[in-house]
Amino acid sequence: MSQTPEQDDRAIELDLLARVARRERAAFEQLYDRYKNILYATAMKFLKEDADAQDVVQDVFIQIWDKAKLYDPAKGKPLTWALTLTRNRSIDRIRAIQRRTRLRDDFGKETVVDESAGMREALSGVDAGEKSQILREAVGRLSPEQRKVIELAFFRGFTQSEIADRLGEPLGTVKARARRGLMKLKELLGPQI
Repeated sequence: MSQTPEQDDRAIELDLLARVARRERAAFEQLYDRYKNILYATAMKFLKEDADAQDVVQDVFIQIWDKAKLYDPAKGKPLTWALTLTRNRSIDRIRAIQRRTRLRDDFGKETVVDESAGMREALSGVDAGEKSQILREAVGRLSPEQRKVIELAFFRGFTQSEIADRLGEPLGTVKARARRGLMKLKELLGPQI
């Protein structure tokens, strides 16, 4: 008895994923060619921006490469797994963008709401470029671990989960470094911005 085209596709995808789990580059390239368009289309539905969708798809393929050995065929088709990874990464990216926007808005409000008349005078001649330089210098004074987390979160827009994955650190460690880094920045920047 012959298989249906859908069964053939699933068998091919299961084989490719098993080979990717064994780190076979050719299998990864074939899987990439099979999935790239549908994963990109899925990311675009969420993100609406080409660059963000491309970044998500790249992250998903890195995740597939790293976690193919964890795929469980009993839980669904390989494509369904890849689409779920894409959906989750897209949602993480949306949240990161929202957090970054809120941070910028809050940062702008804090500079506008400064109650010190002397500070307002001192900052009246400071343009956005100078403020950016002051912020960069303050970030440079953080510990290397805190600086990396702050840069990835606020300058590159990664979620704390994505940062933990990228750095190979526990999520709690990343959260603690972010919190301590932000407290240190507040201490360093308080009178300047």
